[in-house]
Amino acid sequence: MSAVAGLKIGYVGLGNMGMPGAGHLFRAGANLKVWNRSEGPAIEAQKAGLARACSLQELAEHATGGILCLNLANTQAVESVVFGLGGLAQFCDRETLFIDFGTSSVLSTKEFAKRLRWVDAPVSGGQTGAQAATLSIMAGGEPQNFEQALPVLETVGKRITHLGPAGSGQVAKLANQLIVAQTIDAVAQAIRLAELAGVDPNLLRDALLGGFAESRILQLHGDRMIRRDFQPGGRSELQLKDVRLICELAEDVGLQSETLEHCRKQWERLVHQLGFGQLDHSGLFKLYE
Repeated sequence: MSAVAGLKIGYVGLGNMGMPGAGHLFRAGANLKVWNRSEGPAIEAQKAGLARACSLQELAEHATGGILCLNLANTQAVESVVFGLGGLAQFCDRETLFIDFGTSSVLSTKEFAKRLRWVDAPVSGGQTGAQAATLSIMAGGEPQNFEQALPVLETVGKRITHLGPAGSGQVAKLANQLIVAQTIDAVAQAIRLAELAGVDPNLLRDALLGGFAESRILQLHGDRMIRRDFQPGGRSELQLKDVRLICELAEDVGLQSETLEHCRKQWERLVHQLGFGQLDHSGLFKLYE
């Protein structure tokens, strides 16, 4: 029997990452109810057999004493859904555990954890990893909270690391996103450089995958760039949101980096000046066309 079988769980956020996560918990036998801010995904979840809460109050009361999972786009959405007027915190008891699977501000996460039992558990692996339940999960929170969250984390992910107190998972995710954001930029430049120099970019990619430049980004996003396929998996506007959070954290801890500032400007340009926020983040390639 699954470790989450019968466990009372509420799940908020049924986007590209949240819908697969909720589905894994449902199929593992959790006593699950879901809620989404927009109607469409909630209806789709209901059609797939998942129980739908009609309000945050209903969801919170269902999960009281159990677990509430959040998979939302940004810190502001988390704050609104949990602490806003009519939010989850008003309707659940102090024993309820919150798991935030999204990428949120480190500073805000530490404040959330002072008010509620909280595990920050941002993920890496994209929509493919979410669908396959192979996500890497970077968790922060008190040991007892992490232990309670672990069956849920093991249901939706594969590589799970507890990094320390609340906010530590978000620090790890922002470190991940710093590498992702700048590597996408480097891969985009390399492929465009080859094209302009008259070298077949497919052959270039094959050659680089055998050396030190090999990476998941070169493998997957490099292919997307060559094919100009920028249908969104991870949207560029969300990548920019994460880069801004990295800059916020860097300022808070005193890290000065010209490359990080340049990186932020590149993503700002793509999203706001060129209007490509809805493209996949591999669409940064368009800066060099």
